[in-house]
Formats: sequence, structure tokens, C-alpha cells
Amino acid sequence: MSTVNTHNLPADLRAIQLETEDHARAYGLDFYDTIFEVLDYDEISEIAALGGFPTRYPHWRFGMEYQQLSKGYRYGLQKIYEMVINNDPCYAYLLRCNQLVDQKIVMAHVYGHNDFFKNNIWFSQTNRKMMDETANHGSRIRSYMERYGEDTVEGFIDSCLSLENLIDIYSPLIKRRDAINRYNFPPNEEEQDEQASKFQSKEYMDSFINPPQVLKEEARRRETEKEKAKSQSFPEQPERDVLLFLLEYAPLKPWQHDVLAIIREEAYYFAPQGQTKIMNEGWASFWHSTIMTQKILHPSELVDYADHHSGTMATQPGRLNPYKLGIELLRDIEERWNKGQFGPEWEECDNYETRRKWDKSLGLGRQKIFEVRRIHNDVTFVDTFLTIDFCRRHQIFSYKHNDQNDTYEIESREFKKIKERLLFNLTNFGQPIIRVKDGNYRNRGELYLLHEHFGVDLKLDYAQDTLRHLHRLWTRPVHIETVADGRPTLLSFDGTDHSIRPLGGSSHESEPKDRRRA
Repeated sequence: MSTVNTHNLPADLRAIQLETEDHARAYGLDFYDTIFEVLDYDEISEIAALGGFPTRYPHWRFGMEYQQLSKGYRYGLQKIYEMVINNDPCYAYLLRCNQLVDQKIVMAHVYGHNDFFKNNIWFSQTNRKMMDETANHGSRIRSYMERYGEDTVEGFIDSCLSLENLIDIYSPLIKRRDAINRYNFPPNEEEQDEQASKFQSKEYMDSFINPPQVLKEEARRRETEKEKAKSQSFPEQPERDVLLFLLEYAPLKPWQHDVLAIIREEAYYFAPQGQTKIMNEGWASFWHSTIMTQKILHPSELVDYADHHSGTMATQPGRLNPYKLGIELLRDIEERWNKGQFGPEWEECDNYETRRKWDKSLGLGRQKIFEVRRIHNDVTFVDTFLTIDFCRRHQIFSYKHNDQNDTYEIESREFKKIKERLLFNLTNFGQPIIRVKDGNYRNRGELYLLHEHFGVDLKLDYAQDTLRHLHRLWTRPVHIETVADGRPTLLSFDGTDHSIRPLGGSSHESEPKDRRRA
């Protein structure tokens, strides 16, 4: 018996939802209860600007995104067909002016996304009540605006949002270290040290069991170790979750600490969507095409369906369409595992005609794609299943931007280069990986970060903006070690001036040798 919420839907859409859900379950999809809401374009643009949530904290960027979406629709440049939220129950939005065939496509597409949210391991640690949580976040931030001033809080949010990508996207599944409570101090540290160095004894035997000279030496040794520890860098290992490091050690006011924690929590909620864009859209497209063509598509709707589906799958030269790449890879996996085109025997076969006719009729394809849906993200998905045969069949090339002509040109047709370029762009969403290397640089409480350079230099203006916002939270000079024009370089900001200087053999030099305005 269906458990869908249909009380807000017109009768025709309610019937489509019930039918679509039954077919989705019959195919083996497993999803949260789904609540569809029908909105006009202004309403759906407003919710899209808020990241899919009806209530968020107030900020100018949401208004800017709303203006872009609404203008794009009025000028005929773009149209939002569907929007679905990772939540339990799952909320999805339908555009009121869509044709009935579009509503069918959207509903089938939504059930694919819903199944992916629920079962993919990279979403397993996300907050399934985020609809309520974002409303709570908005309420807390509004209270801070009333208390400390709208401009003050919004300016601090600007700095937090500029740093929201400086998180460790794998930490929800990999425990790096124990959490630190910055307020959990021992009640009396000196007394604890004294007790730790003394043995229990009777009073009359104390001078023999605990000689005063030995206690003084022990106290002197502990003091030396404390001074040494203060001069050493922390954290012990470079910390990729920069926002967590700031929450633990930056001199933030209580309301600033809470706002930064909110931004970080929401960044981790949205991170899996960036990690699985190709898989998620490919999975939803696979199931909307399957359910539509095999179950619920009326013959009179065929032309409209083909037109709209092909528009979604269209790929422009030099651009990656996650819908197209995802659905085609899943179809390729299903076909290969149905025909037994995997394993050592298949890999060792180098006869083209034999490989073309290879069919062991194993019928394992559907089981395999459900396994892939459960355990992979985009990087492992492409790394594991993108093959040279697939690239040849779909004419996938490696593109590179030509700065002189401001166009994308074919860089390579070699499979290795294609795969390397695709994986490079998918790793960490194509954004630089930055870690905290030292929170007490030069023993002055300055923040020292390290950019893991993989052949692409940081954009100087972006890097300087990042340092400026970091300084706002850290309040002391901040630095980032990177590579610029093939040379190790240190970018710095002291609260007033930006500076750039080359690094010698050691990145921790005592004073800048070549300081200039950036």
C-alpha cells in the first residue's frame, strides 16, 4: 500500500504519483516518503535560490540568485523543471505550467534521486531532517542580527561563506581524530602536575621517598617540555578541515562561533551532492527513462518526451553534461555485466571481433548498477568504469581552455589523458585542497596554510580574498604556501597589506626577504 503524501496535488497529478511510485518500487527502488508541491515559477525560483529550502538565514546572495533565476526564465534562457531535497520525508517541487508529460518525467526522476539519497553511502551521514534544521539556523541568525546588527552579522557570514569549501569532505566517513572540547580544562593544572610527580608516603617518610631536589628537577623538566610544546607547530598533522580548526582555536565571540558552525554544518550537508553529481543525475535519468518508456508513457506523448529528454541529454563541445555521462555509464555497466564483459578473461582478450560479439548471458547488470549506486562517488565511479571502448563509442575527448581565443579546444584523444583530466576536475569538486599546517607560525600565533599543488596555480585574486576573510576570523596575520610560476611561494596578509615572496629551501623562514604590495 502506498504511503505517499498526495493531499496537496490535483487529481491528475495524484494519480500519476501513485502509479509512478508503484512502478519505482517494482523495479527495486527504495526511497523515503515523497511530498510533491506544485509552485509557479516565482515560487520555485525563490526556493531554488535558497538551495531548495523554504526557510534559510537572510543573506544578500540568496536575493542575487533569485534575480538571476527569474530573469533567466523571463528571457527564455533557462527553466527549472524539478527540484528535490535530501530529507526524510523527501520534498520535491513541480512547476505548475509544465505539460503533463513533463510532470511524469519529473516524478520518475525524483524517485530516482530519492532512492539515491537514501541508499548511497556518501549521503549516509547527512542530516535527514535538514528541512527543520535550516529553519532553526535561520531563526538563530535572525536573532543575532537583531542583537548585534544586520550589517555586522551579514558581513561575518560573507567571510564564512567565502571559506565554506575549506572542509574535509571525507571526514564524515573517516575518523581523523578525536573531537576536541576547547572548554574542557582540568580544574587545577598546577596541582595535578605536582601530584603526578610525587609518590604517596607517610609524612615522616616524605623527604626520603620524595626528595625535594628530585621534585625540583622534575618540575624544571616539565616546564621545559611545556615551553617546547608551545614553540612547536600545531596541529600535529596538517588539518584539512580548516573550518573545524577555526572553530577550535580562532578567537571567536559566541555568536560568531555559532554562525561559523552553522555554515560548516550546511557545507557538509551539501558536500555529497557535489561528490556524486554525475552518479546522482545519471541514476535519476536512468530510472525516469526506464519508467517512462516501459510503463507510463502514453503514445501521444512520445514526441514531447523524446524532445525534452534529448534536450536534457544534449552536450555542448567542451562541457561535461553529468546527466548524459552518468546515464550512459550506467547503461554501459548494465550491458557489460549482463553479457559478462568483465573479469580477467575479458581484459586479456585483444581480438576486436571476439569482444564485439562477447555475450555470456549472465544477466547480472541490474544487480551490478544497484551495487554501484550504493558504494561509489563520481571519482571512484569514473575511475572504475570509464573504459577506452566507452570513450571511443561516445567520442569523449579531453578539452582545454585556450586563453588567447577564450575557447575550449580538443586537448587529447588519448584515453589516459581523457581519464586523468576528468578525474582531476572531479577531485574535490575541482577546487584547491588547502590544509592548516601551523597555527602558531613563527611563534607569533599566525596562521600558516599549505596548498597541495597539482599543476594548477591558485588564482591570485581568489587567494587574496581567502586570506582576507581568514584574517577576519583569526585576527592575526595569515599565510598560504603554494606554487606560482613553478616556484614555491608564500602569500601573506597582515590585516592591511598583501605580500608575495618566493620561498627558499625551508618554508618556515624567520622574516620575509622580498616584501612587496600585491
